[in-house]
Amino acid sequence: MKLSFQKAFFTMAFIAILVAFLVVAKSLLVPLGIALILAFILYPLHKKFTSWGLGKIFAGFLSILVLILVIGSGVTFFSAEIIALSDEISNFGSKLSNLYTDIIIFTNKNVSIVDQLNEDELLDDLTSWLKNSAGAVLGGTFNSTANFLTGLITMFIYLFLFLIYNKGLVRAFMKFSPAGKKDQFFNMLKGVQQVGQKYLSGMLILILILGTLNSIGLWIIGIDSPFLFGFLAASLSIIPYIGTTLGATIPVLYAFMSHDQLWVPLAVAMLFWFVQLLEGNFLNPKIVGSSVNVNAFAAILSLIIGASVWGVAGMVLFLPFAAMLKVICKEYEQLKPFGLLIGNDNFVERKKNKKGLFKRLKEKITSKK
Repeated sequence: MKLSFQKAFFTMAFIAILVAFLVVAKSLLVPLGIALILAFILYPLHKKFTSWGLGKIFAGFLSILVLILVIGSGVTFFSAEIIALSDEISNFGSKLSNLYTDIIIFTNKNVSIVDQLNEDELLDDLTSWLKNSAGAVLGGTFNSTANFLTGLITMFIYLFLFLIYNKGLVRAFMKFSPAGKKDQFFNMLKGVQQVGQKYLSGMLILILILGTLNSIGLWIIGIDSPFLFGFLAASLSIIPYIGTTLGATIPVLYAFMSHDQLWVPLAVAMLFWFVQLLEGNFLNPKIVGSSVNVNAFAAILSLIIGASVWGVAGMVLFLPFAAMLKVICKEYEQLKPFGLLIGNDNFVERKKNKKGLFKRLKEKITSKK
């Protein structure tokens, strides 16, 4: 077995250039990546509209309009719940400030940092700091809002172009197929599209199920605005591993700060623990895992890389991109090892081989007897 330093150098150089390109072109690639995933899920709807005799452009507008209505209804629902909870949120903020000062004073009494800390002085310092930083926060919010709106408009433009030019894009990519491999290459492109479509549709179904379970549980416990916290936690589950933990932390903190009984936050924590257990062992593998089929190591690695390169958007997008990369790697002999590292097929085959080995040994033993 020989190690080619030339190939290793070119591989590392290619990875370094690719990462640098992803970082530099973030403002271009993030809306493009989101539009690509949404185009996969809207493609059947666009195809249905065109089969009714509508033109590609009008069908594209209708498909995007349906998406906007769905997103708008969700935003309206969350906004109404937040407005109804506005008084509780202000009280929640004051309670958090008091909790912060109590923790600082308790820590200073046990581990002396500064002599004679006063609770009123700490509250005044915290209030003045919030007022002084309000301008910077507003400026940052304005810039973030402007960038978000720009990216949102750009994403819708990309999405519209993907929908109306889908056949032209497929024909263009088919030109890259090797001679005599047209059908195989087309099946690979179709597999990539199906993985993206099944991932996003599966996540939407999972959010609806988890949001309903969370909301019913919070309503039974007696938490205010149970549908807000239930569906907020379910929506954050689109970020693997981290999102589910963050989604459970917010209602637990709210229950702890808004209720005097200790059993209420404990009950909320137990509820989300049970729902996450149900999601990880039953719902996610059946609804999303069967289509994505990415092992835990590849999922965590894609999560870390995505967060480092594109932030929250990367945490959401890199997992389906990893599943698409697995489909591509399976069609090329040189890339098959990477496909085995990303997917679960290698581990499933080993389990099957072990079962076959035990069965053959049992047959040999019985034949000797």
